[in-house]
Amino acid sequence: MTQHFINVILPIPLQKTFTYAVTEEEANFLQKGMRVAVSFGKTKMYTALVFEIHTTAPTLYEAKEINQILDEKPIVNEQQLKHWSWIAQYYMCSLGDVYRASLPSAFLLESETIVYKNEAFTEETILDDDEFLIFEALQHQSQLTIHQVADILGKKKVMPIVNELIKKSAIYIKEEIYEQYKPKLVKYVRLHTSYNSDASLNTLLEELSRAKKQRDAVLTYFQLSTSKKPIKAKDLEENANVSSAILKSLVDKNIFEFYHIQTDRISFKGDTNDLKKLNEFQEVALKEIKETFKEKDVTLFHGITSSGKTEVYTKLIQEVLDAGKQVLFLLPEIALTTQIITRLQFYFGNQISVFHSKYSMNERVEVWNNVLENKSKAQIILGARSSIFLPFSNLGLIVVDEEHETSYKQFEPSPRYNARDAAIVLSNIHKAKILLGSATPSLESYFNAKQEKYGFVELNRRHGNVQLPKIELIDVKEKHRKKEMKGHFSDRMLKLIQEALDEKEQVILFQNRRGFSPVVECKTCGVSPQCPNCDVSLTYHKFRNELRCHYCNYQRAMPNSCGACGSNTLDTKGFGTEQIELELKELFPDFNIGRMDLDTTRGKFGYQKIIGAFEAREIDILVGTQMLSKGLDFDNVSLVGILNADAMLNFPDFRAHERAYQLMVQVSGRAGRSKKQGNVAIQTYNPYHQILQQVSTTNYTEMYKEQLQERWQYKYPPYYRLIKITLKHKDYNKVDSGINWLFKALHNSFGEHVLGPTAPAVSRIRNQYIKNLVIKIPPKQSLSNTKAQITKIKNTFEAVKDFRPIRFIVDVDAY
Repeated sequence: MTQHFINVILPIPLQKTFTYAVTEEEANFLQKGMRVAVSFGKTKMYTALVFEIHTTAPTLYEAKEINQILDEKPIVNEQQLKHWSWIAQYYMCSLGDVYRASLPSAFLLESETIVYKNEAFTEETILDDDEFLIFEALQHQSQLTIHQVADILGKKKVMPIVNELIKKSAIYIKEEIYEQYKPKLVKYVRLHTSYNSDASLNTLLEELSRAKKQRDAVLTYFQLSTSKKPIKAKDLEENANVSSAILKSLVDKNIFEFYHIQTDRISFKGDTNDLKKLNEFQEVALKEIKETFKEKDVTLFHGITSSGKTEVYTKLIQEVLDAGKQVLFLLPEIALTTQIITRLQFYFGNQISVFHSKYSMNERVEVWNNVLENKSKAQIILGARSSIFLPFSNLGLIVVDEEHETSYKQFEPSPRYNARDAAIVLSNIHKAKILLGSATPSLESYFNAKQEKYGFVELNRRHGNVQLPKIELIDVKEKHRKKEMKGHFSDRMLKLIQEALDEKEQVILFQNRRGFSPVVECKTCGVSPQCPNCDVSLTYHKFRNELRCHYCNYQRAMPNSCGACGSNTLDTKGFGTEQIELELKELFPDFNIGRMDLDTTRGKFGYQKIIGAFEAREIDILVGTQMLSKGLDFDNVSLVGILNADAMLNFPDFRAHERAYQLMVQVSGRAGRSKKQGNVAIQTYNPYHQILQQVSTTNYTEMYKEQLQERWQYKYPPYYRLIKITLKHKDYNKVDSGINWLFKALHNSFGEHVLGPTAPAVSRIRNQYIKNLVIKIPPKQSLSNTKAQITKIKNTFEAVKDFRPIRFIVDVDAY
């Protein structure tokens, strides 16, 4: 009798798969990509994924049996597993890491998972006995772990029951408490059913002859009802100029009645509109893209800001949909999805699903299942980087919008993948095409296009032939000398803002720092308050009058006197978005000032609220961090101001100049998008810096050539590959001796291509000391051999008893 076994991936960072024993009928039922519950270690239960089904027993250990099978059919398909293996191998992480990153956490129950009762759940009748027992237990206890659930039921196999409860949304899992999405109810008014004939209306008005306000309300109701639309209670109050109490008294008299209509805030109108006609330049671009797709699978689409790239995308998407295939549309920022959703829905209506981390658990699980079953409402997936992990079955096209964005790279936790590069491999597995779009492509992509590895298409006319904005550089050093600065604004900047506001146009101001001021310093002794867990000074947030660490969220009240010398001469240095907002309120008291940064966009709809208000012109001046630079489209913005360009240029990173160029061109691209030419004003201490000069002429090719020259000279990508190794531990000496041992070992293998060891700019975060090494890989050297060698050294390193507790992080293409 043959024994049957399965190899499974566990959602823990271990390099290999593990083997478990199954019975013959289980082996016949199981398929690759189904989930099974297994016990691992002494007491832990995990949700594992079937990777292989076979009949060879493991040699080193006795195979345990599985607890139970959790799926009827696979929830992960072959193509995904292939893609996962590539990610694990290329980014030097384990399959378990990728598995954990890919699946929404409701799919990954483990013994330590905590479940909570959903307060909004009322239909207890749909629960069966076991489910009801758990639900009841949660009414007495606020939370249960899956271990405790097993004890309550006295069973081993509880995962399916918990899964059922999640499906029926009677319970939810800890990490999921974003704003629970509640549909919005709007209150409407109608006449009570007893009044329908004209005769009774006359008596009604006579009855109310004394109550003047009530009578006004009734008369206004009839005026409004001629339009045959349902009448909102709020509109009636405004038009009749009556209070809500009067309407209520009419309801009490049985003359009116209230009713509610539910309106979804994210409402997908089912009807679809025809795509816009492209202009001649867009037509040419579209034709060229299709041409390049005949030869090449990857095409770089370089279209200047506001040239109408989205319209070109929609045409391509339509053709792929007509061929019956799925489309993945990747965006770098959640903030951007809100605007693009509305634009794409306008054309494709119900075929769109959205997937990103601000969506709640159940919504993400739903999208996953829809994509898995290839439902009609999941033909286009719009999402941030994690959406490359969805279970696509026949992908036809991937669009990577703003492909240069750093947000596509994940730094923490593992897998540290770059969604753009992983998407290229994904499209290859599906034999699909991939389009990278950007106004300021990253040097690597542009380099690949120039080397003819990718196709290349350009679109350099703005939509409607609007000219690119006029860009002027303001020399702050000069302005300080002539005393022409008001706070952080030069007289020129204020004049431009005033002109735009007089024309009833909107202004965007960009400052890449949130909070009020990044340094608080004592004038007497020069000490500034530091974070106790990290190596940074605390940022002052005026709104709550507190000091905050932007690395570990440590916070404390703003002190009145200096902690070192006791004098009360505390002064703030530097400025953030909050300070700019307050200054503007003093300078322009009659206008509305809004702010958009991490602090103001916490919830799921945080972005929508601010972007919506700005589009509706409720906000005149919007101050924000780099969230604003992404492809948002506001038609009434005529001025964009960058308050401090130098901070970006002087950043210690080999990509600082490229990034600063991209950021400034992207931000300035928000100006003058509809009719007339916009203005951009950049305040800087160094107006002659070559990057600023290139921004002012929007000269991408010149910037590209100059930067490439430097990259070649100093041996950086796109010529050399980089692998960064980071060690972290709370004991400084451990990290120090570890990194020195590692440097010697790597130096023996790679010689002068090992740079380091260095401490990063912020060398301690959350009480962990950090040290880095960088390995450069020359163009001719084999990548896989290098990685194998690094893995070997890593294993030796981790075998040393003293080094074992140190966190060892490998980041491939760490930029």
